[in-house]
Amino acid sequence: MATDWLVPLVVVLAVLFLFASFIKIVPEYERVIIFRLGRRTKALLNPGGEGNGPGLVVLVPFIDKIRQRISLRTLAMDVPPQDVITRDNVSIKVNAVIFFRVINPDQAFLSVEDYIYATSQLAQTTLRSVLGQMELDDLLAARDKVNEQLQRIIDQHTEPWGVKVSTVEVKQIDLPQDMQRAMSKQAEAERERRAKVINAEGEFQAAAKLGEAAEVLMRFPVAVQLRYLQTMREIASERNTTTFFPLPMDLLGPLLNHVTGGGKSS
Repeated sequence: MATDWLVPLVVVLAVLFLFASFIKIVPEYERVIIFRLGRRTKALLNPGGEGNGPGLVVLVPFIDKIRQRISLRTLAMDVPPQDVITRDNVSIKVNAVIFFRVINPDQAFLSVEDYIYATSQLAQTTLRSVLGQMELDDLLAARDKVNEQLQRIIDQHTEPWGVKVSTVEVKQIDLPQDMQRAMSKQAEAERERRAKVINAEGEFQAAAKLGEAAEVLMRFPVAVQLRYLQTMREIASERNTTTFFPLPMDLLGPLLNHVTGGGKSS
């Protein structure tokens, strides 16, 4: 008689445990896919939610079944290295990373068997297709445009699945060794060409300035004497053992004119 209350208690606890198994708590970043007798449906009770989360989700006992939990957070997925032959017949290896998220859980579950695997395969084929239509120089110089084109094409194909592709980034481009050496030589030759051009421009500017200075000295003969004295001062400050005997330029003028005249007469 003392144990008569034990059996009803066990039954009540079993019933409570059974019904508690049909009460689920869904996080804010997840949604659940519920099937009722083989058809997609919503939860019996979901206060504050949309029938498939978030928050408290109450299912119909023995009828409703959660088939999958789908995260709404952005996923980052690496695209394995792909062998690509560019339009100018250069064989390269390219890998990328793709960022996407589910915006419609129902479509992501019902429209495709595995949306993550399908998105990965689509990214690989699109990467090979798009880069195979470009030349190597364009691929290396216009990386942003390539990323935008990949994102637009992949997003167009995943939209019916309820998947939004936000970003596609080409991570690394592996070039053959002979191509790397050729590009290194090309870059070195380009740097040498720029150095020669800069040096020639400097010589041209220096010659132009010297010509302007010569015109000034011809218009102002006294400037020659000042420049002569300044040069003597600079040399004397560097070499203290050197002695200078300056001569007035007006004394040397007749001598120079005589020498010049004699040379013409001969």
